[in-house]
Amino acid sequence: MQEPLMKRKDILHYPQLDTVLMVEKFIHNNSGEFKKMSLWKKLPKQMMYQTFCVIIDYLLESGKIAVDKDGKIAWIWDPEGVKKYLARKDLSWN
Repeated sequence: MQEPLMKRKDILHYPQLDTVLMVEKFIHNNSGEFKKMSLWKKLPKQMMYQTFCVIIDYLLESGKIAVDKDGKIAWIWDPEGVKKYLARKDLSWN
């Protein structure tokens, strides 16, 4: 299994916060529509593919996105939905 890109020592450029937020927003607005390479090409602002991969690795590891069986990337982070279900007394955590 390949080591995650974020843990490699050969990263040439780490993304800036505004770049990470731009990728997050684009994925959130286009959830489930694009595979990794297509998504990178459709971004409003271009960046090095390696930098994009660092962002994708971060979003996967933080649980904000998921990749389906076809390779399409979807936004899954929903903190408000989680709060709503945790507040319900009829639901319990096992």
